[in-house]
Amino acid sequence: MTSLFTPFSTTRTAAPAHLLPCHDTEAADLFFSERPADLETAKTLCADCPLIQECRQGALDRGEPWGVWGGAIFDDGRIIAVKRGRGRPRKNAA
Repeated sequence: MTSLFTPFSTTRTAAPAHLLPCHDTEAADLFFSERPADLETAKTLCADCPLIQECRQGALDRGEPWGVWGGAIFDDGRIIAVKRGRGRPRKNAA
């Protein structure tokens, strides 16, 4: 069985897990949402995390298929700038 929480091995003093934004049960769904607005909210929660670099690098090393890791949106194991919403784009500007 795998854990939902990613363990980090770092030489820096790690913050207790309950202080990390991704370990907040109220916000956990934001990190794997289909809605682009939720993913942007998750990215802002990552901004002050003391483990942001380790998280992002770990996700790259593991090839995480989706979600917000280290303040970046992952899709198919790579970082993307912005997740597009579902559906077909408009033909004409609104």
